[in-house]
This record gives sequence, C-alpha cells and structure tokens, in this order.
Amino acid sequence: MSTTTTPPTVKTRICIISDTHTRVPNSSKTSKCAYREPFPTADILIHCGDITSTGLETEYEEMLDFLKQAKAELKLVIAGNHDITLHEELYLKRLKSKHKNVPEDVGKIREMWMGEEARRYGIVYLEEGTRTFELGNGARFTVYSSPWQPKYFDWAFTYPRNIDRFNPSQGLLKQNPANPVPNHGHLDIMLTHGPPMGIRDETFRGKEHVGCDHLRRAVERCRPRIHCFGHIHEGWGAERMDWKTGRADLVEVDGERVVEERGVYLDLSSGGDRPLKWSEETMFINASIMNVHYRPENAPFVVDVDLPTKEST
Repeated sequence: MSTTTTPPTVKTRICIISDTHTRVPNSSKTSKCAYREPFPTADILIHCGDITSTGLETEYEEMLDFLKQAKAELKLVIAGNHDITLHEELYLKRLKSKHKNVPEDVGKIREMWMGEEARRYGIVYLEEGTRTFELGNGARFTVYSSPWQPKYFDWAFTYPRNIDRFNPSQGLLKQNPANPVPNHGHLDIMLTHGPPMGIRDETFRGKEHVGCDHLRRAVERCRPRIHCFGHIHEGWGAERMDWKTGRADLVEVDGERVVEERGVYLDLSSGGDRPLKWSEETMFINASIMNVHYRPENAPFVVDVDLPTKEST
C-alpha cells in the first residue's frame, strides 16, 4: 500500500502592482481612489513594469523612495516599455538619432536598481530569466520574469510578433530562445510586463486582443500558480484559469470594498474558501494602476497563496 504526501507549503502574501508611470500612492486623507496610503503590507511586493513615464532618473528616484518605504520583505521589479533607459541599447540608439545633448546616465540608473542600497531595502530588479528566492517564513519559490512584449511603436523591450522568446524551439534548424520559460513543476510565479494572448489584453480602442501568442503557449505549458502582468491598462482585473476545461472565470470585484480596503484581496491559500489547485489552475492578474486615461485609479492586488517551503524543494 502506498501513500501520497503533499509537499509542505506556507501561506504567503503577495502585493502586485504595475504601470504606475511614476505615480506613488495618494497621500491625501480625502482620496477616494484605492491606490492610496497606507499601502498594503505583504511578504512580497511585485511591480510588473512601466515604473516611469519616460525613464528619467528623477522618476526612478521617486519610485525607489516609495518602494523603500513599502512594507514587504522582498520587492521584485521588472521594467516595461516606458522604462526606456533600462533598455540601454535602444536608449543610446534613440539618443544618436535625436542628437540629444544631455542624456540620462544609464549606468547610474542601473546602479540605482541593482546596487547595494536597493538590495538593503529588499528591492530586486529582474531581467529576463528564472530565479529562486527564499523568505523568512520558510517559503522557497521560483519566478520567471520578462520585461519584453510584442512590438509597440519605438518603445523599449519589444520584439516582432513572429519571434518566440518563451518556448524551446521544435526542430534542429531553429534557434532556441536565450531564456525560455521552464516546464510545469519548475515555476511558481510568472512576472511579465505584457499579457498572454486572450487574457486581460483587450484594448479599449478597437477592442483588439493584443497579448502574445507565444507567451500564452508558455504559460499553458508551465502552469504557474500566478501569472501577473500589466501593459494594457484597460485590462486591469483577474481571471482564474482551469487548465482541464480551458475556461477562465472572471474574478468579481466589489468596487466600494476595494476602495475601503485599498486593494483587491484574494485568498487562494488552503485556508481560503476556494484554494488554488496547484498544476490544475493559474490565477492571471493584470495589475495596472493606471486606467486607460492614465489616471492612477486602479487598485493593487493582494493575494494570499501557498508557496513551497525549503523542505519541499
């Protein structure tokens, strides 16, 4: 007779935001928006890119000051298409074509995000790839991150739609991407700037789905617990995907309660009413703080989820 034991997990709180475009939480005591002080406390804070509007050093300084004060042990941050100075190659190319005399110091900006001071405050700037982290509560989890999204004018971190950055190539003559998404069982959280095709990716103008087909195939293959992103402001919201049926259910949100609590609180842990089923379900979250009119009126997401522990890995 054989018995199956469930690997140990630990309930962990994750606060997720994206597309702040240099706007910090409103500090006015009379503010009626959800994105306001005091900002939610969590074990992990995730920012899914478009930290700034144009990638100026002063913009990064303002956002870093906010992140330093945020109450979270670990703060994971990626760039987005507006954070152009973090895409050094493209930024320098732009400078050359526009003959700018006073460029931003890209080396200093990278040091701001990747230097000792940022690490002291728990801030980890992620580029494309996979990393594993440990928390004081015993959690040990793996994240795939990528700031890249399909071609969008002349902004940063974009690729042609026919290029697959996320899946291992099929066949001997095709070139594998440098940082493919791992297979199922090796990933807990996906953190990308752009959405996958068909999930929280519909534009207000044109009503088009503008997510990435290749990213959609990758997330179907790896089935993380959470896939969080932004980029499409009007796509703010969450959907819970059942991989067996292929059906994604919209997470209903009580607007008044969200404003009162300063966030959308989702309990996906074993102690919640409907625990997330590992390997069978993924929670997709578009956490854009800015709405389609570039007003910071969308709420952060605050998610309780069971993550693997050091003993289970």
